[in-house]
Amino acid sequence: MTAPEELWEAQRILGKLWKQDQTPDQALILGFARDALEFISDTGQRHRFRDYRLQPSPGVTHDSGGLWQQAERFFMKVLGAAHPPDTAELLRVIVDALHFIATTGQLAALEEYIQHLEAGAPPYVVASFGSPEEAEAWLMNHPDPPDFAHIIVAGEYRAVSFDREKNIRKLPNDNAIEYYLAELQKEEPPVSQASFATREEAEAWLKAQSQPARRMWVSIGGEPYLAAYYPNINHRALFPLAMAEGYRF
Repeated sequence: MTAPEELWEAQRILGKLWKQDQTPDQALILGFARDALEFISDTGQRHRFRDYRLQPSPGVTHDSGGLWQQAERFFMKVLGAAHPPDTAELLRVIVDALHFIATTGQLAALEEYIQHLEAGAPPYVVASFGSPEEAEAWLMNHPDPPDFAHIIVAGEYRAVSFDREKNIRKLPNDNAIEYYLAELQKEEPPVSQASFATREEAEAWLKAQSQPARRMWVSIGGEPYLAAYYPNINHRALFPLAMAEGYRF
């Protein structure tokens, strides 16, 4: 299996382990493992994770503590039981994902990512740039670009595409924020928590906030916007709800 396939199939195994009558602790562990797999994908680390798994003896951190330790023990116990070879391999993917995050010093980043998910914030991004030229320069000079992660370029979402074998690097358009806005409008119709006459006023206000909400409806010139904050890259953005036109359900 390719790296994307193994991460996707490992999520399927988590679904099979999920039980209606499971304990709260098991639900927490399975949810943590799900988020760990998604973290690797959403931060564009599939190539890096595959490299880690191909090491003869990947390093393992045993003193991470907390929920990470509980998850490791749970999946090591499950892996110790008899399973078909394909299932056992996917269970190893889950264990390796936990070890990869811990040994590469990303437990704090994973915690921040989980907070982002729990806040219902916009799709996760790993970088932002003021212009396409800046983004292209970053991509072309990056020694190992993230693959299929989201970035923001001049207020719009782009995907990062990196074919490592052919060294092909691209920044295709991405409609993740449009779909997100359409879904959010349906689930949480805009009720502005702040109003501004111009976008410049709104940007100045957002920039002045030391710890803004990860998402908040605001009004600019009478039109609804989503003010978003990405703590992992300390980026603030304003997305007009009009971007969702054509994507509403």
